[in-house]
Amino acid sequence: MPLVSAGEFVVAGQGVGAFNVIQLEHAEALIAGAEAAGRPVILQISENAVRYHSALEPIAVACLAAARAAKVPVAVHLDHATSPELVREAVGLGLGSVMFDASALDYDANVATTSEMTAHCHDHGVWVEAELGEVGGKDGVHAPGARTDPEEAARFVAATGVDALAVAVGTSHAMTDRTASVDLDLIARLRDAVPVPLVLHGSSGVPDADLTRAVEAGIVKVNIATHLNKVFTDAVRAYLADHPTVVDTRKYLAPGRDAVAREVARLIGTVVTRG
Repeated sequence: MPLVSAGEFVVAGQGVGAFNVIQLEHAEALIAGAEAAGRPVILQISENAVRYHSALEPIAVACLAAARAAKVPVAVHLDHATSPELVREAVGLGLGSVMFDASALDYDANVATTSEMTAHCHDHGVWVEAELGEVGGKDGVHAPGARTDPEEAARFVAATGVDALAVAVGTSHAMTDRTASVDLDLIARLRDAVPVPLVLHGSSGVPDADLTRAVEAGIVKVNIATHLNKVFTDAVRAYLADHPTVVDTRKYLAPGRDAVAREVARLIGTVVTRG
C-alpha cells in the first residue's frame, strides 16, 4: 500500500489512533492491530526513541517499510520533536508528517520557530502538528495542570499555519494508571475556536469511556504510548515467569507483540474511532 500522511486520516473528521514505536516489534504490533480492526493507524517515532537508537534513520526506514507492506493505510509520523534539525531529517527520509514541539518557549518564540518549521515542511508536502499549552509530564519540561486557551490557540494556528494542534486539556504524559480527568467542555470550546484537528497527547492515562467522549467532543488524533508499553511489558513478564530458562528473545518478545496487537485492535476498533 502506498505511504500516506497522518493528515489524510485526521482531516476526515474521525478519531484515529496514533501509537508510539520504540522497536520493530512495536511497529509490527501496531500494524497487525490496525489490520485486525480494518482501520488506518499512525506509527509515531518520538525524539526519545531516536535517542534510544542513536539515530532516526534505522527505525524510520523500518517503519516506512512496514507501512508499505501493510493491508491498511499507515502513516509514519515524527512525534514531539524539539529539534529543527531532526524535523528536517524526518522530511528528508520521507516521513509524511511531523509534530514540532516548541511549547517550552514563550508564545512569541513558539510562533516564530513553529512558523519556520511549518514553512519548511509545507514546501516538501509534509503535514505539521504543533503544541500550545504544555501537556504535562514529559521529562519535566511541560507544566502539569496547564490548559490551552481557545482564543490563543486560534491566534497561534492562524499565525503559524500548522495543520493540527496538540492541546492541554487535563492529560499528562507517561501515566501508568488511567485516572486522568479530561476537560470535555474545554475540548468542545477548542473545537469551535480552532480550524484544524485537535490532538490529545498523554492519552494513556485516560479511561476508555473518557477517550471516546473526548473524540466525540472534538479530539481527532489520539496519542497512546505508555499504556501499550505496559501491555507489552506485562506480557513479557508473564511469559518469562512461566518460562524462566528461556534465553531466545523471540520467545518472549512475541507474546508482547501479540498483546499489543490485540489491544491496538480493541482501541482503534471501539474506543478512539468516530464515524
